[in-house]
Amino acid sequence: MYAHTDYRIRLAQATDADVCFAIENSAYQGDEAATLEKIRQRIDHYPQGFLVLELAGAIIGFVNSGCCFKVAMDNEAFKQLAGHDPQGPENVVMSVVIHPVWQRHGWGRTLLLNYIEHMRRLGKQRIHLMCRSQHIRFYQRAGFIYQSESASSHGGLQWHEMKLELA
Repeated sequence: MYAHTDYRIRLAQATDADVCFAIENSAYQGDEAATLEKIRQRIDHYPQGFLVLELAGAIIGFVNSGCCFKVAMDNEAFKQLAGHDPQGPENVVMSVVIHPVWQRHGWGRTLLLNYIEHMRRLGKQRIHLMCRSQHIRFYQRAGFIYQSESASSHGGLQWHEMKLELA
């Protein structure tokens, strides 16, 4: 991962769950935010896919995911890691989130680029994600390709599917 004296990116630990939950709730609207139980489950079941970004020793953002052999982006059960297989070549991002105080300072891009390299080192073939329309360009600048509007209506919102080839 990229090194810099101001920040650190590391694998999440069980003790990070409460802070990550607070950040998730501060950045996402209503039902689109993951519950504390889901965040704990994601750290416990796939810590390799859960990175946190620390600034001056405090967590300001994170990204989390699961892996599988066949992607179904509208599968709500996957958010609870149903069907997750750490050996799967397909990585599915569930959250990329920076605390609102730290947004628009480049931290989201820093976190995402480190995450992409981390998944590449783990041998994943592709990264998939869903995002809101206002975030499409953010992901495109990191190399993701727009796929389509999603059939998912998670949180009662419209989502867009994107994909990044790693191989």
